[in-house]
Amino acid sequence: MKINKAIFPVAGLGTRFLPATKAQPKEMLPVVDKPLIQYAVEEAYAAGVREMIFVTGRHKRPIEDHFDMTFELEVALEQAGKQELLDVVRSVKPDDMECIYVRQAQALGLGHAVLCAQRLIGNEPFAVLLADDLMVGDTPVLKQMVEQFQEWRTSILAVQEVPAEHTQRYGIVAGTPVSDRMIDVSRIVEKPAPEDAPSRLGVAGRYILTPGVLFEIANQPRGVGGEIQLTDGIAGLLRREKVFAFRYEGKRYDCGSKEGFLQANVELALAHPQLGPGFREFLAGLNI
Repeated sequence: MKINKAIFPVAGLGTRFLPATKAQPKEMLPVVDKPLIQYAVEEAYAAGVREMIFVTGRHKRPIEDHFDMTFELEVALEQAGKQELLDVVRSVKPDDMECIYVRQAQALGLGHAVLCAQRLIGNEPFAVLLADDLMVGDTPVLKQMVEQFQEWRTSILAVQEVPAEHTQRYGIVAGTPVSDRMIDVSRIVEKPAPEDAPSRLGVAGRYILTPGVLFEIANQPRGVGGEIQLTDGIAGLLRREKVFAFRYEGKRYDCGSKEGFLQANVELALAHPQLGPGFREFLAGLNI
């Protein structure tokens, strides 16, 4: 029951960041000194995942290049004696990490993206990480979830309290608390209006799912927006299995929005051990 595989749905067009994403994937936009996708992959690796499955689309080749070996760069750094930079480059993909790429030919929704990796998942539990959601915690959020999975052995969704007016942005869950942070989910609804929302617990971009959800996704009709929704697959799974929601410890930055992306850059820059002190001094001098 070890979580060894993670799916990263990265086929989206990133239209909210145009023109910056016209020729590069939104997942490659840097937050301080690393692209968004690297934060998500590092989080999965810290949780024990070693098989990274990227569900990609057209124009996503830079993601593959980022996690590939760059022979010329490594040789140049080695010859120049720049060992620290060489170590940074090599740390992007540790030797025991495998990267696999699957093409999602049409953008038919998050559920469809997950289903594209079905043959690679087989009959194993797996994680799903959305790179748009940059998650920061003293213990990486997915690692927190893996620890809970080892105890409960069932699907787990990361959740956070959201403002009532924002329920239409999230899958919203309702259920019965079984501990301070775990909730036995009885209902999940995709992007409900505030008056229809069963609670204010919104699903963040981290999931641990049992393989049964793939059967549900494959046999469900299209949902909100005419897309194949992961939320609907989880709702179907609830009829046959337990699903828990987990109130994680940490902070989520919605880097799918410009505001959240800028907030992540500022706060992570301030926390950066080398950049932080100088950047804090610069901000203080702005008198804003």
